[in-house]
Amino acid sequence: MARYTGPKTKIARKFGEAIYGEDKSFEKRNYPPGQHGQNRRRGKKSEYAVQLAEKQKAKYTYGILERQFRNMFKRATAAQGITGEVLLQLCESRLDNVVYRMGIAPSRSAARQLVSHRHVTVNGEKVNIPSYQLKAGDVVAVREKSKSLEAIQNSLANAGQVYEWITWNTEKKEGTFVSVPQRIQIPENINEQFIVELYSK
Repeated sequence: MARYTGPKTKIARKFGEAIYGEDKSFEKRNYPPGQHGQNRRRGKKSEYAVQLAEKQKAKYTYGILERQFRNMFKRATAAQGITGEVLLQLCESRLDNVVYRMGIAPSRSAARQLVSHRHVTVNGEKVNIPSYQLKAGDVVAVREKSKSLEAIQNSLANAGQVYEWITWNTEKKEGTFVSVPQRIQIPENINEQFIVELYSK
């Protein structure tokens, strides 16, 4: 797989924010990586560099590779609505992202692994495709045999954030993807307009 498996703090430092969630190492050194990370005077970035950085940030945040991301952009362009918003909504509707948002997994990469290993069902059917696009009303649940997994129980115990577009039943260990989130409901600090401008060149 060509997915990024290197140090996550290094990527977070590159973008100047903890894009992978709480990170103590990032808090200690929240400046760009490299020998001169803190002292180097960085010139003004070009428009292209700013747009590219925003696209890279979105890809690393959601764990999506370039070809997949480009295909999602094409879908967003063909759909009704504001292209940038639709792109982020497609990212949020991915099964691995919703598993993470529901608190079943502590990170998107962990959620991707749970889905790939068939620990998650959608509407009662086992789905092992992390990029599976959910529709409003879909029920995502932890597979019966996997409910006792320590990793899932620990993650659910530490889950704190509640999202308006998702409901969760702790007893059944299942949740409903109520609706596609509006842009204002998506907490990620991504300027989607820069991504649209980059791909539109």
